[in-house]
Amino acid sequence: MIETQDVRKQFGAVQALGGVSFKAQDGQITALLGPNGAGKTTLLRLLVGLLKRDHGSISIDGVDPEKDPMAVRRNIGFLTDQFGLYDRLSTREYLVYFGELNGMAGPSLQQRIDEVSNLLGMNDILERRAKGFSQGQRIKVALARTLLHRPRHLLLDEPSRGLDVMSTRALRAALTELRRDGCCVIMATHVMQEVTHLCDDVIVIAKGHTVAQGSPQQLCERTGIASLEDAFVSLVGTEEGIVA
Repeated sequence: MIETQDVRKQFGAVQALGGVSFKAQDGQITALLGPNGAGKTTLLRLLVGLLKRDHGSISIDGVDPEKDPMAVRRNIGFLTDQFGLYDRLSTREYLVYFGELNGMAGPSLQQRIDEVSNLLGMNDILERRAKGFSQGQRIKVALARTLLHRPRHLLLDEPSRGLDVMSTRALRAALTELRRDGCCVIMATHVMQEVTHLCDDVIVIAKGHTVAQGSPQQLCERTGIASLEDAFVSLVGTEEGIVA
């Protein structure tokens, strides 16, 4: 389980997070929804220990990422908007490199690479060098790296951007299987269809504050609006100065 309480972060005069509190349960996919600039990426970086918070608490299975970041990172997969692929390495060579960084080796590593490749439907690029890969192919490889060491927690920053229909279906199938295995998944996304059909819980933030948390159905019931997209606009409208 991932839990935060009144987390705040400021960069100079800019307040990125002004008070974010939530719980993300194991065996669930939790959507992180918010307008651009709401603080979603900052929050994800705080969760993995890449940034230090100014105030509040963060607990990942009882461990504070600021106090013991390596313990947290051993059990977290983090997909950012920077993929970090190496054009001269094939997909398999790239995954071997990151697998070895995570203490994996030998036949078990090769088996895991094949498992992740099958899961994401990327066997056609497994032996190809990354140079010339499309945006969707790059995301697949980065996601494979994220899943390689079997993390119990996944932090995904807009994982479906640039994916075609078939790749998006493969991603959804992979996330559904990970949820079934008991993973705690937090996914920042702008795609309401994904949230409606895939996510068990939704955290809504605006201007660095938690606005609401609940299932898609609960958020619709709370606002009295049948469409999740319209319910989202209603929830963040006051915070953002928007007339819903």
